[in-house]
Order: sequence, then structure tokens, then C-alpha cells
Amino acid sequence: MSMTYSGGCACGAVRYETASAPIFQNHCQCRDCQHASGTGHASYLTFPDRSFVTISGKVITWTTIADSGHEKTHAFCPVCGSPVYLTLAVMPDVLAVHAASLDDPGRFQPEAVTYAGRGLPWDTLDPSLQTFETVPPR
Repeated sequence: MSMTYSGGCACGAVRYETASAPIFQNHCQCRDCQHASGTGHASYLTFPDRSFVTISGKVITWTTIADSGHEKTHAFCPVCGSPVYLTLAVMPDVLAVHAASLDDPGRFQPEAVTYAGRGLPWDTLDPSLQTFETVPPR
């Protein structure tokens, strides 16, 4: 199996690829992720250095204040509207890609649930995952 992670939007106009390994894989149940995903959580693979992620195609961004109080910028395809990745002002080097945007989404291996206290009763996640009320300590 390739160590490269690649993916993109639904229509293929935006693509990314990295040989880096993710440093964190999680489901996030914060209200912002609920809004962005249109369901009870969003799932991400976070890569440590966005300079090692090649992105092709133009994205549209939307910046919001996350539940943490810090800016979070969502990047999505202007053609099909698929969410592709996000960046965090508080950790400017990292890049988090949406798990479902992977070419092989089966490579996503969630380690934790962040903002678990914001979880909705109808959005049941794997109870064996470690949970955090906000984000894990660095």
C-alpha cells in the first residue's frame, strides 16, 4: 500500500497529495463542524506541515471562529462545493483534510472524538474512541 495520501473534491477540480503521515485522526463534534458537514460531526486527518501537501485547483475559503475561540478556515471546491481541507490560525503549519475526501477513505483510522460534549444524541460514534471535551492537550 502506498504511503501517499491523496484525495480531493467530488468533481476532481481540487486535488491534494502528501507523503507525510497524519499526526492526528479524529471525529469532531463541535458546532462548527456540525454546520460544515451538515451532520453530527466531521472527520479529519491532520498533517503536521502543510508545505508538504501539494494542492492543485482553486478553492474558495470561509473563515469562522471555532468553538475554541480561534479562527478556522474551511476550503472547499467552488465547482461542486465539497469540503476538502481546513486550516487553524492557532496552528498555522498544520492542514486537516476531510476524511471522506481521501481517494481511499478506508485509510482513515480515527483515534479520538473532540468536542464530545457537543455530540448530538442521534450521532453515535465508536464508544471505544478516546473522547475530549475540547481538544487534546499538545
